[in-house]
Amino acid sequence: GDLGRGWHRDKGITERGWHRDRGSRERVAPGQGDHGVGVAPGQGDLGEGVAPGQGDHGAGVAPGQRITGGGGTGTGGDHGDAAPGEEGRPRPDPPEPPKPRSLPRTGTESAQAAQATPAPQYPRYTRAEVARHRTPADRVWVTHGTEVFDVTDFVELHPGGPDKLLLAAGGPLEPFWALYAVHSQPHVLELLRDYKVGELSPEEAAPPPGDTQDPFAGDPPRHPALRVNSLKPFNAEPPPELLTQSFLTPNELFFTRNHLPVPAVEPGSYRLRVEGPGGRSLSLSLEELRGRFPKHEVTATLQCAGNRRSEMSRVRPVKGLAWDIGAISTARWGGARLRDVLLHAGFGDHPPAEGEWHVCFEGLDVDASGTPYGASIPFHRAISAEAEVLLAYEMNGQELPRDHGFPVRVVVPGVVGARSVKWLRSVAVSPAESPSHWQQNDYKGFCPSVDWDTVDFRAAPAIQELPVQSAITEPRPGAAVPEGELTVKGYAWSGGGREVVRVDVSLDGGRTWRAAELPGQRGRGWAWALWELRAPVAAGSRLDIVCKAVDRSYNVQPDTVAPIWNLRGVLSNAWHRVPVTVTR
Repeated sequence: GDLGRGWHRDKGITERGWHRDRGSRERVAPGQGDHGVGVAPGQGDLGEGVAPGQGDHGAGVAPGQRITGGGGTGTGGDHGDAAPGEEGRPRPDPPEPPKPRSLPRTGTESAQAAQATPAPQYPRYTRAEVARHRTPADRVWVTHGTEVFDVTDFVELHPGGPDKLLLAAGGPLEPFWALYAVHSQPHVLELLRDYKVGELSPEEAAPPPGDTQDPFAGDPPRHPALRVNSLKPFNAEPPPELLTQSFLTPNELFFTRNHLPVPAVEPGSYRLRVEGPGGRSLSLSLEELRGRFPKHEVTATLQCAGNRRSEMSRVRPVKGLAWDIGAISTARWGGARLRDVLLHAGFGDHPPAEGEWHVCFEGLDVDASGTPYGASIPFHRAISAEAEVLLAYEMNGQELPRDHGFPVRVVVPGVVGARSVKWLRSVAVSPAESPSHWQQNDYKGFCPSVDWDTVDFRAAPAIQELPVQSAITEPRPGAAVPEGELTVKGYAWSGGGREVVRVDVSLDGGRTWRAAELPGQRGRGWAWALWELRAPVAAGSRLDIVCKAVDRSYNVQPDTVAPIWNLRGVLSNAWHRVPVTVTR
């Protein structure tokens, strides 16, 4: 709700966020003086006209002279930090704004008034300097446009909760405001301006130019809320507290798993090849894929095989990205059924010959040698109407984003995300699995005793359907929660279209249990269930919150990680545990 522009007056905060009751040192960037009006970075505090390196209040004090009085001595200018053992000097109040006149001004008077009360001059900062202010201890700074704001004193008062505001700490507000329409109201920006402390340096207004020698230079921009596990290639997950805010994950927050640079694809020249034995082939443009085949939509959750890998690493080291619980997301996908395309290319409901056949996919993303990412699924799944495998060109009603496979990707519901190949360039019906490294020598599970000296990737089948999974998204591990009613939230999902029928939650480490509610939207078994539990908690208690899901085949998660540990850290689906304390 609108807290009103007057709420902060009671906290001793005057115009533009200056503190009357405290010195302005807490607004100071590293190496700079206090930000009195008109003081440039590197200058002293409130003395107008003081050159860089000079003292604070004495105009004309030469560089290197000592400044006396006011509680301390020093050489050169005061850069916002008291000498060791000294208290910071008291800061005078900023000048009061001029009082409005009771009679309307003439044009000449208005011009004179404009000259007499020039707009405040703010210090300038780089984005790197802003990024240093990410916690209340360091002050929480954000940017909007070219302006810099210190919102530390608003964090606890943020209507959406402190955690949501802190996601933007040290960076721009715009990507987060775009997610919540309430921020588009004029009074929100007016309130923000009371916290202005500076401007971005002119050279910081635009992003730096890309490096044409870097194969990743052409990658698209990403939402700053994503928690990055690797930059090149880009792999990131949404924060848990945003993951379950809605049943469908916003495109910009959908977890990103890239193995190679994101290709730049011109939709007008795009062609999809469909091939098979006997010289069968078909070439489709994006327009033909959209026009020749009925559009089909399916709501499906995709999950990386390495989701929750970080928990396996705590048992023994594993090789792979340190995913937390966010390598999973849900979208409404739109496109042509793979079945329809295969039938159009001359394939039937049965494989071309005896044996186990496969449908292999290759992407347009390639490594330095030109080798593309590839994967495959069994032919019977690809051709099945019930399996609803898509050649998708839409995601949540929009054109596929570049990070998620523009212009066309495969979506295989109920199957590990590694098989849903992005930037699709070819589909091939084959008597053998894809020869790709990621099909043959990765994304496979092994006995806990297998190590890198003894592993034989040929001995294990490629992961297809994933096991039952659940995790707690709120509260976060180590959080302090208030006494009273506690709300626990999370997600649950199972591979193969096996719908989650129950989620059990314990507040005492698994000694006692209660069933969570599965409210709101429920898709077919392809999509996750978002669950929550409300329970009274007493002050002073320590909670060990645990969740486990049960699917319609009554598969249930194992209670600990050690028995399912494997050297690649995949298939991590043990009970999820979150310790919290309860405060008054």
